[in-house]
Amino acid sequence: MDKDQIKSILFSNIADIMDMDESEIDVQESLRDLGANSVDRMEIIVETMRKIGVKINMLEFANIKNIQEMVDFLYERSEK
Repeated sequence: MDKDQIKSILFSNIADIMDMDESEIDVQESLRDLGANSVDRMEIIVETMRKIGVKINMLEFANIKNIQEMVDFLYERSEK
């Protein structure tokens, strides 16, 4: 799966869970910047991992600063 596919899945999950349009999502913002609380963030991450077929410990997401870093991290981990 390439980065664009992962980004598309992540954006779709953010939009669905946060009840917003994908056009409102900026890759330089964090999920918290978009108004996601801790439960929202967990749902977004878990659903995205499920759709791309990876399992990653949630603690590994703690230092991710923005959505672009999350896309890059998920891509890197999906290639292993």
